[in-house]
Amino acid sequence: MNNKFLVGIDVGGTTVKLAFLDEEGVIKEKWEVETNRKEQGKYIMRDVSDSILQKVIQLGISNEQLLAAGVGAPGFIDVQNGVIIEAVNLGWKNYAIQEELEQLLNIPVVVDNDANLAAGGEKWKGAGEGAENLLAVTLGTGVGGGIIAGGEIIHGDSGMAGEIGHIAAVKEQGAPCNCGKFGCLETVASATGIARLGLEAVQRKPEGYLKKILDESGTISAKDVFDGAKNGDVVSISVVKESTDHLGFVLANLANALNPETIVIGGGVSKAGSFLVDYIREAFNRFAIPKIAKDTTIRIAELENDAGVIGAAWLAKQKRTFL
Repeated sequence: MNNKFLVGIDVGGTTVKLAFLDEEGVIKEKWEVETNRKEQGKYIMRDVSDSILQKVIQLGISNEQLLAAGVGAPGFIDVQNGVIIEAVNLGWKNYAIQEELEQLLNIPVVVDNDANLAAGGEKWKGAGEGAENLLAVTLGTGVGGGIIAGGEIIHGDSGMAGEIGHIAAVKEQGAPCNCGKFGCLETVASATGIARLGLEAVQRKPEGYLKKILDESGTISAKDVFDGAKNGDVVSISVVKESTDHLGFVLANLANALNPETIVIGGGVSKAGSFLVDYIREAFNRFAIPKIAKDTTIRIAELENDAGVIGAAWLAKQKRTFL
């Protein structure tokens, strides 16, 4: 391996995904290490650095072939200074991650929110390839988001731009959200929210596919709701419609304000594929300005678990360009 490499690092609660990519964004090597959350996560970056340096030796390349590293992490981040203000799941608070990793690896490091970097990955090599204006939404346990305008991630004044999951989507008597508010998009469009809606629906109307699943397993998942809807189950369809009505409404209003070329839908819920997109599109078209509805493409994310490391490398490449 005689090339130069960008390092992509995607920090999750269970594992840290790592990759070496060339300057065109092609993954040349990827692997994972366990996220060591002991003592407020103070060993995580040391483990990551050790693993990277071991991989350098294993592949027979030199440290000088590493150009720069990008790190995606959950939580609130001071992007300019590379400091994690708070990442509850990892125990990090006011943690100078950029400074530590630059000292350990001796290369430039850039840090951003994991949802922003997933958006960057999809913009560089995924469903939004080539789009200078892109909105990415991750529908997982929660709802994350990233906004790219003019080819740049939008951070806002305090780095909080893109918190799509906490837009108020349900005005009256919404469910409580982890953020302390009620009726956030996350409560109705995340995998957790869809499962809750499914359970409530089958308790109100105990019949059909969801009743069968509830009787068998004692619980309802988002996947159960979509499986039922795809097979024509009336209760499941009503849940999908309720969830995607809220999601389509929020995305349409964001598109009216931002005018993205592409909206990319990722996360576990996106495995429902074109079935999900069709329902979102129906609501989106109702609420978006007609020209925006016509010109905006809605796609399922393509990079899956690689989006974070590819986006991290994309950001590292950008940082290196300005050094």
